[in-house]
Amino acid sequence: EIFLSAHADDIQGRVLEVADSTYTRQFGGHRVNQSDILHPVPGNPRATLVADLGTGEGVRDDLFDCIICTQTLQLIYSVETAIASLSRMLKPSGVLLLTVPGISQICREDMEETGDYWRFTTASLERLLRPGFDSAVEIRAVGNVYATTAFLHGVAAEELDVEALAHVDKQFQMLLTARAVKRA
Repeated sequence: EIFLSAHADDIQGRVLEVADSTYTRQFGGHRVNQSDILHPVPGNPRATLVADLGTGEGVRDDLFDCIICTQTLQLIYSVETAIASLSRMLKPSGVLLLTVPGISQICREDMEETGDYWRFTTASLERLLRPGFDSAVEIRAVGNVYATTAFLHGVAAEELDVEALAHVDKQFQMLLTARAVKRA
C-alpha cells in the first residue's frame, strides 16, 4: 500500500485492476473516471473484462490509462506473455503499477487450483519489463533478513520493530514493486 500511495497520481482516467477494485477506489478517488476489473474466466460478477493475460485471449489494445496488478504474475506460467498483454492493454504513456513476490512461501491453494510458478528479483523483473516499457521502468525491492524471516515464520507485523522492517537489504528481496510507463 505504501507503493500504491506513493504513485496515487498515476491511478487516474480509465483504470484496470485484477480481481477487484479495492486499490483503485482507495488510491484513485476522483481522478478515476472508469474502473474496470479483470478476471481470467467468466464467473466473477464484478468483472467488467474477462481476459487471460497468459494467452492474450480477450485482451484489448490501448484501453487503459493505468493498470494495477498486485501479486498476480507468479500465478501465470506464461509470464512474458502476461507482461506483453499488460503493455498492450495500456494506452501510450499509460502506467503499470505492479507488485510481485521475491522471497516468499508458495500458496498451497493456488498450487492446487491454478499454479504458483514464479518468484522474482529486481534483475529478472527488469528483463521482463524492459521490452514493453523501454527505459520508463522503476523497480524497487523491499525486505531484509529480519522482515523475511518474520514473514516466513508468519509473525504479525504488529509484533515487529517498525524501524527494523524499514531497512532494505538488496540480498533479501521479499517484495518487488514496479512502475512502468508504456512507450508513447
